[in-house]
Amino acid sequence: MSIASMVRRAGLAACLTFAASSAWAQAPASLLDTVQSRGTLQVCTTGDYKPFTLAKDGAFEGIDIELAKSLAKALGVEAKFVQTKWSDLLTDMGSGKCDVAMGGISVTLDRQKKVFFSSPYLVNGKAPIVRCADKGKFQTVADIDKPETRVIVNPGGTNERFVRANFKQAKIEVYPDNVTIFDQILAGKADLMIAESIEVKVQEKAKPGLCAVNPDEPLQYGEMGYMLPRGDAPFKAFVDTWLHLAKATGEFAKIYGQFVR
Repeated sequence: MSIASMVRRAGLAACLTFAASSAWAQAPASLLDTVQSRGTLQVCTTGDYKPFTLAKDGAFEGIDIELAKSLAKALGVEAKFVQTKWSDLLTDMGSGKCDVAMGGISVTLDRQKKVFFSSPYLVNGKAPIVRCADKGKFQTVADIDKPETRVIVNPGGTNERFVRANFKQAKIEVYPDNVTIFDQILAGKADLMIAESIEVKVQEKAKPGLCAVNPDEPLQYGEMGYMLPRGDAPFKAFVDTWLHLAKATGEFAKIYGQFVR
């Protein structure tokens, strides 16, 4: 190889290195860097969705609360929990109020238009919960969607969207407190609620007299994931890798088992 060719190749290599370093320097800022610099991970959570997130005695507990702490630890920061409402999730994520939203959040195409989601961590679906004496009456959507049926639902989330999309004749009552909503069924003020299959299983155990209807064969297929800012690929990649390792090492199963038995 001639000296001239070597010089040309060296010059080309230098140009490529400079271009790569320039592109790196001009890459958009990611929460992956911001969170580490700040020292805290801001986690939006509703605090009203057992077993995923429950506000209790001025703090939060649940599957996704412990997993949020695990994610924060992986980032080398502390988890800071910010209470939100189902109807405010997308607004809070878009405003920068939270870095991630966690707490039994269903992945939907409408939400996906505005945010990123992590890889799914649970397969779930909508199922009814009723007074045990009525379990045989409400097996299907057609069974439920009758003028005499009283369906109670918490506002602003996928439960309400499912109810309004599928029940055109049943009476629908929006009840604002997702913690005490199941007591309304026990008290005879409503016939049933539609919720995620894992939630109705937990409430069935917690509240004698209530029975989940076919939770292992739900009325609708669904997945749960963690809500992330739209467009931040490096942050999503980190969250997905952390979640994969949490499952592979058994950490996820251990935390899940603490709250679902």
